[in-house]
Order: sequence, then C-alpha cells, then structure tokens
Amino acid sequence: MNRLADETSPYLLQHADNPVDWWPWSAEAFDEARRSNRPVLLSVGYSACHWCHVMAHESFEDEATAAYLNEHFVSVKVDREERPDVDAVYMEAVQAATGQGGWPMTVFLTPDAEPFYFGTYFPPEPRHGMASFRQVLEGVASAWTERRDEVAEVAGKITRDLAEREMSFGDSRVPGEEELAGALLGLTRDYDAARGGFGGAPKFPPSMVIEFLLRHHARTGSEGALQMAVDTCERMARGGLYDQLGGGFARYSVDRDWVVPHFEKMLYDNALLCRVYAHLWRATGSELARRVALETADFMVRELRTAEGGFASALDADSDDGTGRHVEGAYYVWTPAQLREVLGDADAGFAARYFGVTEEGTFEEGASVLQLPQQEEVFDAGRLASVRERLLAARDGRPAPGRDDKVVAAWNGLAVAALAETGAYFDRPDLVEAAIGAADLLVRLHMDDRARLARTSKDGRAGAHAGVLEDYADVAEGFLALASVTGEGVWLEFAGFLLDHVLAQFTDAESGALYDTAADAERLIRRPQDPTDNATPSGWSAAAGALLSYAAQTGAEPHRTAAERALGVVKALGPRAPRFIGWGLAVAEALLDGPREVAVVGEGGDPATTALRRAALLGTAPGAVVAVGVPESGELPLLSGRPLVDGKPAAYVCRNFVCDVPTTDPDRLRAVLNGRNA
Repeated sequence: MNRLADETSPYLLQHADNPVDWWPWSAEAFDEARRSNRPVLLSVGYSACHWCHVMAHESFEDEATAAYLNEHFVSVKVDREERPDVDAVYMEAVQAATGQGGWPMTVFLTPDAEPFYFGTYFPPEPRHGMASFRQVLEGVASAWTERRDEVAEVAGKITRDLAEREMSFGDSRVPGEEELAGALLGLTRDYDAARGGFGGAPKFPPSMVIEFLLRHHARTGSEGALQMAVDTCERMARGGLYDQLGGGFARYSVDRDWVVPHFEKMLYDNALLCRVYAHLWRATGSELARRVALETADFMVRELRTAEGGFASALDADSDDGTGRHVEGAYYVWTPAQLREVLGDADAGFAARYFGVTEEGTFEEGASVLQLPQQEEVFDAGRLASVRERLLAARDGRPAPGRDDKVVAAWNGLAVAALAETGAYFDRPDLVEAAIGAADLLVRLHMDDRARLARTSKDGRAGAHAGVLEDYADVAEGFLALASVTGEGVWLEFAGFLLDHVLAQFTDAESGALYDTAADAERLIRRPQDPTDNATPSGWSAAAGALLSYAAQTGAEPHRTAAERALGVVKALGPRAPRFIGWGLAVAEALLDGPREVAVVGEGGDPATTALRRAALLGTAPGAVVAVGVPESGELPLLSGRPLVDGKPAAYVCRNFVCDVPTTDPDRLRAVLNGRNA
C-alpha cells in the first residue's frame, strides 16, 4: 500500500500513485522493516529535480520494478526540502563513500537506519558503466539474505565513522582584518575574470559571496571586491541564467558563460539574488541592478505567491513541449521560426539580434535560450517593449512548468527580507505588503504557542516536521528586515522569540558551535552540523547574522556573544574556502564595522522623517540596523532616550558603545553611513 496520499509535500504527492508501496520517513516504516526482516530503500529528491522525475518514470512507475521493491524492501520516500536533516546525514554518507553526491539520492539502510550501500540516479538498463536499478536491487537483496553479517559490519562501520567525524570548530576568536583579506585573496584566485563568477561549469550564482564583496568594499573601499561583484551580476543578468522575458533566475548555468541554465526556478535563489541586486543598486546606482531587483521581486510575487500569502518553493525545469513530452526548458526557449510566428519577419529579426537567437541555437534541437549579448547596435526602446510584451504573451500560452506549492519557512524568511528591502528602496509599498503577508503566514501557521517553527506548510496546513536551524535563523532575518523597514516592533519581538530558541536548542553551551537540528529533535544516526554555505546560507552563518543584528537592535549581550562565538568558524574557514562561507564572511564584515545602530526619531507622516529614514535604509555600512519611530514609543529599543533635536526629526548613529552627534540632515546621515570604517 502506498502511504503518501495524505502528505503535505508536493514531491511525495507526485509519488502517491506509484505502484511502489512507499512510506514517508517515520518510525512505523522502520518498525515494518524490522517486523518483515527487510532492508530499507531510502529515496531522496525534490519536486523540481529533473533526474528525480526521470528515475520515477523509468523505475518507480514500472510495475515489475515496483513488485520487486515491494517484495524485498521497505521503500521510504523523502522530500529533501521538507527533511533537510535526513538529507544531510545520508548525503554525508554518500559523499564519504563515493566521493560525490546529488539527487535523486538512493541509500539502502538496515532497519536501524544504518546505511550500507549508496548511489544517486540508477538507469533502468545498464549504461555508461552504471548498473541498472534492477541489478542494484537484486545485488542488495542477495547480500541482505546471504551475507547479513557482512552487511551489518559495513553498516556499523559507516555509522561509527560518521559519528566520529567531529568537525573542528575552528577558533574561539572572531575573524579580523587578516582573515577577511585572506578570503578576498582566495576569491580573486578563483574568479573568472572573462565571464564573471567563480570556478568552472556548472556555475552557480554566488549570492552570499557577492554580499561579502559588497560589504567588504563598503568597509574598506576595495575596488577589486566591488568590480568582482559588479561584473558577476552583470554577466548573470545578461545571460540565459536570467529569464529575459519574465524575470527571475534559474538554478544554475550548465556552462561557464551563463548561457544555458538548468531551468528550475527556486524561491531561495530568487530571494537571495533579489536582495543582492537591490544592494548592488544601493552601492552603485546601477540601472541594470535596479531593473533586475524589481523584475525578480515581481516574478516572486506573480508566480510563486500562494493563496495563503506565502511563497511556493519552486517551478519545475520541465514542461510539456506541446506534443505531450515533458522536456527541460520547453517553456523558455525559442527558435527563429517561433519568433517569426509570433512577431512577423521584421520584428523576429530584430528580436533574434537583441536576444541572441540563432539558427544553430544555444540549447537543444536548434532552440536558443534568450540572452542579452554585448553588441554595438542601438535598439529602439519602444519597439523592444512591444516585442517583449508579445513574446511574453505567447509564452504564457505554452504549458507552464509545474509548481511546488510547499511553503518552506527558511526560504520564506529570505523572501520576506528581500521584498521588504526592495520595496523600501524603490518606493514599492506593494512589495513591502507582500513581505508582511508572508511574515504573517509564518507567524499564524508555522509558529506554535511556544514560538517553535514548523518546517513547511501547504494549502494552509502546517507540515508535521520541526523547523531546523536555517528556519529559525532565516525567518528571524526576515522579521528583522521588516522591523527596520516598517518600524513595527512586533517583528523584532518575534525575531527574539526565534533566536532564543537558537540559543537554547541549537547551540553547544561549551563551544558555541551550532547544530542544524534542535536538541530535542528526532535522533538520527548523526546530529547534522554544517557551517558551510551551499545554495542558501548555512543555518550556522544565518544564525550568526540574525543574532548579531538582534543584539544591535536590542543591546542583548547573550545574543552578541553567541554571534561572536559562532563566527569563530569563519576565522578558520574564510581564508581556506571563501566560496563556501560567503554569508559568514558578510556577517564578519558587519561585526568589524560595529554593526552601526541607526535610530530615526520623528512623526511618520513628516517629510523630514521620511528623508532621514530613506537615508538610513540606503546606507551601505555593513549590516547596519535601523529603527524608525516616534521618540519613546516603546516600539523599538533603539528609540529609547532619543529625543527630537530642536523639535525636528533626527537620526542617531552609534557603534561599539560610541555615538555620533545626532543629525537632522539626511545628507549628513548619508555621509556617515557610507563612510569607511577607519
């Protein structure tokens, strides 16, 4: 019997009609494995994963394969986005055993959840040196039946090895100038000066590293740091990674030149990149950065917002190509003939030149991914707007990619921060309202009466799985951004509730190290703990950032101390692996700068208050926190004891227990917040 029909995960629901007798991850599944004396097949994936869909169609929808699985295994299906703890523990085992990992992830376990055989995608027939899935199943079943002692020995050794892989916490001291300069040097070595970004193919958008580069430039004046950020952002925005018609970014580029993306669109990428481009505009005034930030924000609101006010997780890479085949990128790519069909010959030629569409194509079967190649020709803006409008209308008529409507707490926290700041910077109150709507959903649906978070929800129903460290940290980050933008103290209060849980449930009292799961969470074969950034900030560095900002807003010493202790790992890893701890480096920049605490006091409707508030929010000082409101309102602690100056709205700037003279002049405030930290 397939048991996935009542799950909230869209990925699990995609498998609810499989002939495989799937179980969700649960104690009951492992009890059944013990009762029936069968090993467990653990299959981990996510809804926007192309090869997960391929393996599902080839193997899990196949009656003969399903019958073999049902006879010899207890099959457990996990959505990695819903259970990042399960994914992390077994991915560590896969990578340790094979030197690589990815999704779909296929792991065979004992009934005690100990892994003994690993893989990722397995084809239905042997190919390219890979065994078929059926061959793997038969080999594992044979080993389980005939060589049980050997299997038990292997499983026990792997589990012990994982348990003993204690991470070196690094240093008890915070990172300083030397470590951050060393990180910048390391990034310079990895930088692709010809194409932007870091390393080779596949090339992922380095959102968190760019945040570090922008903050490092703001604090030190490093032109090299700024240039890497500017050039990378321009190359990504002009390439096929960016949706030139509808806005928003794909997951990554399969090539070094940002031309051909893996077409899935993830909420977390777009939230992080929306914020990056907004911050780039704040630092440089770039019109491209402004356009991309707003288009990405609009994409999230238009295509990912759910009926309940949250944001869905992803759009699939695959869609129907019009013939009934599900093909990667079908929704997004164009041939010259398709351009002519929509635009007519003259405008099709114009569009082909502007977007780099060729007869040979840049993708499969002569199709091209739309780009903005650098060229000499000057294009008429009115004609271009008409072309875009008609192409987008035609694309809207194509079968759309599927949407994963699961609301993930952490990723919604990132979206709240991005939309709140983008709305404030560009005078788009509708974006701030969208951020408030998502934050309200997180409070109403994901937080219980003890302020504990559920990891996911769908269709207004909270999932059963507990939030992990990144959920608490990223949701707190979103609430802190809302507090600065709106001046509403309730968001600061909610952030405090979440960060108190970080201190109590996720932090090692002796070392200050952070764990990805709470102390009272389900016990896995290893308690996951990873300070390195991947597609999103690690829970560790995200928590350090939120704790530091909260301490700056409130003066809470335990939170400041916890942030500093957590940053010890950045001192150790920053110079050695800067690409994988970018957000930790960005937080370290804020720490070195103070961070600065800005209190703007004045009546909300007063234009002078508005001008000071805008200058405060647009300040580039790394990690600066902003509180806006009437004097002694009680809304935000930074406003306490800060009166008007000669009856006028005023701004107070402090850091490291030292305050500047308050100012009523927005230009003066702007100069203070954009100045270097000597």
